Amino acid sequence: METWSLDVIQEYVNRKPSPILSSIPPPHSLNPLSFSIGQPVSSHEPVDTTDQLTPLIRLAQLCHHERLLSTMIGLLRQLMSSSIQYAYLAMTLSDELDLRALRGAAYLEVMQKADIVKKVNVDLSNKQTTPPTGNTVVSAGSVERLYITRAQQHRLLAGYYRLTSTWDDLRLTPLPFDHSHSCGATWHQQGCTQSWLEFWKEKTRSDSVMNLGQADIMGRLKLVQKDYDRWGSATYMHHDCRMNAKKAIGDMIKKVEDALPDYFAEPGDSDED
Repeated sequence: METWSLDVIQEYVNRKPSPILSSIPPPHSLNPLSFSIGQPVSSHEPVDTTDQLTPLIRLAQLCHHERLLSTMIGLLRQLMSSSIQYAYLAMTLSDELDLRALRGAAYLEVMQKADIVKKVNVDLSNKQTTPPTGNTVVSAGSVERLYITRAQQHRLLAGYYRLTSTWDDLRLTPLPFDHSHSCGATWHQQGCTQSWLEFWKEKTRSDSVMNLGQADIMGRLKLVQKDYDRWGSATYMHHDCRMNAKKAIGDMIKKVEDALPDYFAEPGDSDED
């Protein structure tokens, strides 16, 4: 009976368009959003607008119904890409239910969209300020707050450090690829390699790439990938080597995406330092 019920729910929420998404009101426009650390959850958090979404994720996880859980995670990922409020919800649910498929992407969204500063209390009547009373994640101009725990703060900071360090390594060391056999036989392999090195050095420092956040590795690599596609035949690389290099970029994007939960693990949560 339990399995049948969850199968029926799965069929319902998986309709196109999804009744779940159409029943959720548009998220509040808070950009950037205000956070405080180490406090109870605010009454303004998006749980109020997800009366169906949140319980169904918990239910699917509790009953080990993988299809429904996968569908609900997919719906929440759609929402969190459009609003940091839903990214916050996804982050808290991933911690509560230990959802690896959701954690990395949710933490990345929150990290990219939230401003981290010291809390300053402002007296609006006389424009006076009082000194910070503790570490908080807030943003000027926003009245509402969503609270994160100390553990979540540590994961966000650890994720930022690891992602930026990974990008520094990628920028300095072009992605390796295997030269084709025909490159070594009919091509100047050294020139092929040099052409790739020059492309990588130039494009990883382009204005479009540098305008993205330093921790946005996937976004930066996707821009490099687009530039590579536009590179066309204006290259001294062997055709087969060009295909191998293009595949190397795609493989690295996928590798970073799969490893996102590990980037946001606290020291001790995994084998990673």
